[in-house]
Amino acid sequence: MKGMIGRKIGMARVFDDKGDVVPVTVIEAGPCAVVEVKTKGKHGYNAIQIGFGRRKKSRAKKPLVGVYAKAGLEPAQLLREIRLEDISGFKVGMELRADVFKVGEQVRVTGVTKGKGFQGVVKRWGFHGCGDAHGSTSHRRPGSIGQCAYPGRIWKNKHMPGHTGAARKTIRNLEVVKVDPENNLIAVKGAVPGHSRSYVMVRGQ
Repeated sequence: MKGMIGRKIGMARVFDDKGDVVPVTVIEAGPCAVVEVKTKGKHGYNAIQIGFGRRKKSRAKKPLVGVYAKAGLEPAQLLREIRLEDISGFKVGMELRADVFKVGEQVRVTGVTKGKGFQGVVKRWGFHGCGDAHGSTSHRRPGSIGQCAYPGRIWKNKHMPGHTGAARKTIRNLEVVKVDPENNLIAVKGAVPGHSRSYVMVRGQ
């Protein structure tokens, strides 16, 4: 498995060989510096820690500054760990760029969805709502949600109004349509979670 921290730039479109439109999401993948290499003998598993972006030392906490100082690197905006079976080709300080992904490869992208705030059941769960007659006062309400004598309460996990979005989500089987190593950009077919300029994690299947 391979992975990269990236930033969602936005959506665009490209044309395939047949001239058909392909909707894509452009992601700034890297560059990511390897901060630490973990081995199975020392840590119990094989993994690498990578950093993305830049952060002022004055804005970083002291333990985090120490982690980067040990690797001889400047503090990054994000630090993530990726478990790998083979870590022989990785060294502390090396830089990973967008060319780790190839055109036609399948990837999965993890991000935080857009926050929608507090929403009712119609928008949150797709309820149809109640009647639209003049005498109705329950146009977008959930309707009957409880029982009578038994059990006399609302069942657990009942779809109710509440906070919508701002949740971690992974989209799988996204095809890499284009790779631009010079600008550290990749284009994947379809949409990925999050708003523009939000951070995402791109990993191989």
